[in-house]
Amino acid sequence: MAERRIVIAGTGSGVGKTTLTIGLMSALIKKGLTVQGFKCGPDYIDPSYHTAVTKRIARNLDSWMLSKDTVVDIFTHGSRGADISIIEGVMGFFDGKNPKTNQGSTAEISMITGTPVLLVVNCASMARSAAAIVKGFQLFADGPRIEGVIANKVGSEGHFKLVKTAIEQECQVPVIGYLGRELDIEIPERHLGLIPSIERGDLDPFFDRLGELVLETVDIDKLLEISLASPLNKNEASALFEKKAEKTVKIAVAKDAAFNFYYPENLEILESYGAEIVYFSPLSDEALPAGVNGLYLGGGFPEEFAPALSNNHIAKDSIKQAIEQGLPTLAECGGFMYLTDSIEATNRISYPMAGVISGDVKMQSKRAALGYREINGRKNNFLIGENEKAKGHEFHYSTFHSENEIEYAYETKGMRGTKKEGYLKHNLVAGYTHFHFASCSEMVMNWIEKCKEIKAMSKGVQSF
Repeated sequence: MAERRIVIAGTGSGVGKTTLTIGLMSALIKKGLTVQGFKCGPDYIDPSYHTAVTKRIARNLDSWMLSKDTVVDIFTHGSRGADISIIEGVMGFFDGKNPKTNQGSTAEISMITGTPVLLVVNCASMARSAAAIVKGFQLFADGPRIEGVIANKVGSEGHFKLVKTAIEQECQVPVIGYLGRELDIEIPERHLGLIPSIERGDLDPFFDRLGELVLETVDIDKLLEISLASPLNKNEASALFEKKAEKTVKIAVAKDAAFNFYYPENLEILESYGAEIVYFSPLSDEALPAGVNGLYLGGGFPEEFAPALSNNHIAKDSIKQAIEQGLPTLAECGGFMYLTDSIEATNRISYPMAGVISGDVKMQSKRAALGYREINGRKNNFLIGENEKAKGHEFHYSTFHSENEIEYAYETKGMRGTKKEGYLKHNLVAGYTHFHFASCSEMVMNWIEKCKEIKAMSKGVQSF
């Protein structure tokens, strides 16, 4: 039985992939369909849009961080119960980790998942030339299946007809619709601080309007026709999410508007290995939940909420005390920033933080780091030890400064070489790098074992 899935790819960044993806999701929901969203690459802002529109947790598909079997595993797990899955591409269709191959690209994801491709072309200031662009993408590589085109930023319906005629004659693929250049609608600037407004529902009217516009100018029936694909041959042996152990430990996870970047798979893999996840909110000044054996402080943007986090002493004090008493803790990016002595905002006002890590974070308007990371552990790291390797990424606008000697947590390798990174203290592993646990299941097993060890030591004495 055929399944429905489609990749929304672009000729490059900025052609309107996200706008069209959100609009198509909204339009399909208006048609009564259940839609599942995916995003190629490690980005977590676009999946926040997908989740808000579809009311289903969107997921990342990343063929550099993860094996092909794992990508298929995540896709089949996430798309369960959906009528159609929409995979939003990253950058240009063939852009990825390596300029010589399709590694990490949208094209590779489309081939791994056997998904038809809808190519978004910015048609401003061109007509027949649009066919040359589509033809180039068709001929560039064997494997990807470009099954349709959407013309974006066209000047009028007449302009669209010129583009459609040229592409369909020269490329033999349907042009299923368009969005106009002069539409009185524009996706809000994407930045980290936007996510809370997405979650509050502030953008719901925008999503609704975009869906209506898509219904006016895109042939949804044709979209559903080209999205039909053969079921994936899933390798059951690679299943990430199967239950592997009974619940033996509790891990507290900070989850609120300040801390909300977690790959859903990270939490699900922890659960599959025997962790019970207990959520709490430092932003609401909630103390660390009683009886937990581990702590996960994920990414986010504590700088957006620095005054409140600084004044929330119940949360800060309980977290600091537990970490200093040996609670096995992973703090990634925003979580790492929160554990330092202070965060200095771009207005140069400094806000005291949890004070676990000796040093200060300074925000800057210029991006400090962006890119994939290969991570090598070290001997004293309970989470990722010597000879263990994982993959992840960095994305932040802040820098960390300390006058004290820092024991680093791991080594990371990126485009600019290898560096010692992170912070190691007690049973704390902290740093700017976001890990994907599916790249190294040993991390999860190590964490669970350390939690069990702490649980056994504290039994009858004290629990966090």
